[in-house]
Amino acid sequence: MNPVLRVQGWIGSRILLLTTAAVPLALAALTDDLRVRRQLAAARRDPLTGLLCRDSYTARARRLLARHGDDTVVVLVDLDHFKQINDTMGHPAGDTVLAATAARLTAWAGTHAAAGRLGGDELAVVLELSADRLEQRLVQLVHMLHAPVVLVGGHTVDVAASVGAATPQAVGSRELAVLQRAADAALYDGKHSGRAAVATAAHATVPSVNGRRAGRPGTSLWGRAA
Repeated sequence: MNPVLRVQGWIGSRILLLTTAAVPLALAALTDDLRVRRQLAAARRDPLTGLLCRDSYTARARRLLARHGDDTVVVLVDLDHFKQINDTMGHPAGDTVLAATAARLTAWAGTHAAAGRLGGDELAVVLELSADRLEQRLVQLVHMLHAPVVLVGGHTVDVAASVGAATPQAVGSRELAVLQRAADAALYDGKHSGRAAVATAAHATVPSVNGRRAGRPGTSLWGRAA
């Protein structure tokens, strides 16, 4: 055989061998990469509600505020009588109510929003929303959150949630912490009212006790949809 052909054949077989050996390694590396990505994605989300955990929510919310400016709204949601549901119907029922509330909030906000669980039954969302649509959208949200939740076995439980909202234009700040403080103060002004409470600039300066508001600076309330 021609020496040149012999060398070329030897090189070709070696390349084929190396390529064949490399394929499983490449597939294993790809599988490991996908596994790591899934683990990271899972770590960013609350396992019960599927909402973003606090750090991931905060990072995404700040990006939305920086990108959309005054055309954003920060909304806090707090379930009413949630402890009573847990105490009288059991924690599985409470978990179902919390997961259903999170699903409704996510559906309302859309895929481009930052929706997170801040802790317990306190949920938050930041989304792009113009001022002329704010009232209508908040009425829609409260209506969604007050629909009964179907439990395992077909039983239903009546639920309610308090909602507070804050916009950069009304509050006078685009800082997430300031807007959340104002939304929280407005929420507690309208607690158990069945209506969404919208923060004013005064709500951003309300002192808090253990992270909760004190005092009543006044707020505008929008009624629940019929």
